Amino acid sequence: MSGAGTTACQNDRVTFQGSGSIDTGNVSGGGGGGGGRIALGGGAGLLITIVALLFGVNPGELLGGETGQQGTTSAAAEIQQQLDACTYEMANENTICRIKATTVSVDDVWSDLMAGYQPPKTVIFADSVNTGCGAASAATGPFYCPADRTAYFDPSFFTQLRRMGGSDGPLAQEYVVAHEYGHHVQNLTGALAKGQRMGSQGPRSGSVRVELQADCLAGVWANHADDGPDALLAPISEQQITTVIQTAKTIGDDTIQGPGSNPEGWTHGSATQRARWFGIGYQSGDPNRCDTFATNDL
Repeated sequence: MSGAGTTACQNDRVTFQGSGSIDTGNVSGGGGGGGGRIALGGGAGLLITIVALLFGVNPGELLGGETGQQGTTSAAAEIQQQLDACTYEMANENTICRIKATTVSVDDVWSDLMAGYQPPKTVIFADSVNTGCGAASAATGPFYCPADRTAYFDPSFFTQLRRMGGSDGPLAQEYVVAHEYGHHVQNLTGALAKGQRMGSQGPRSGSVRVELQADCLAGVWANHADDGPDALLAPISEQQITTVIQTAKTIGDDTIQGPGSNPEGWTHGSATQRARWFGIGYQSGDPNRCDTFATNDL
């Protein structure tokens, strides 16, 4: 957070100040396989749902979804080819490379903040993909599957997000990645399982608490992502934070469902709540401030 509010003249399309190839083996290409819906399921009969930026359907209706086939098509090969060529310079222009570079930054931050942190894997896919939680399509939105500890992203989501009123700014896209990695942190701490036991719908449901906490954890990442001379991110500007807030509000339950939205059907929290919890994480930089399970003032 070292440069927040001090870089009004910087190009807000530029976030990465590193150079050279992006060295990580945790990101791969996939997709183009069979369609279908996410299936709840896990080892030893344990029911585990995905946690996504947007749910296309009620999570409770996903049980028994189709499974599809792992994509081995040219789409997956093309994505992998792009990933292999990614540099930090390219990450300032190319969405696939931006996702890859962001995973490195998020892992760096959480490795410093969390003892025993183990990085997740990431799959960037096209159209559909098979996962440890079942088959998913692009309509699912970005999501994290706890069964295989992998975050999944279809870059076409960002086009959809812009049409919905979200920002196409780089930091806004990086917030989406950091949010899904927040779910991985929750998986490691047990918060994800706790949320699943508290229900999937309602203004104070486990699902809403999980999603708001992931927003807060994304804010924690943003606070630390530009710290120090070796930080991958250039100093974050106030304008860039504004793009994140714009995007967080766009994916609030009340924004998506429209006027008269019934809070009893919420799964992610309102526009105001999503922006607020990101702000709590960003302003404090402290994961302990993100305990959405310790309050009903969401």
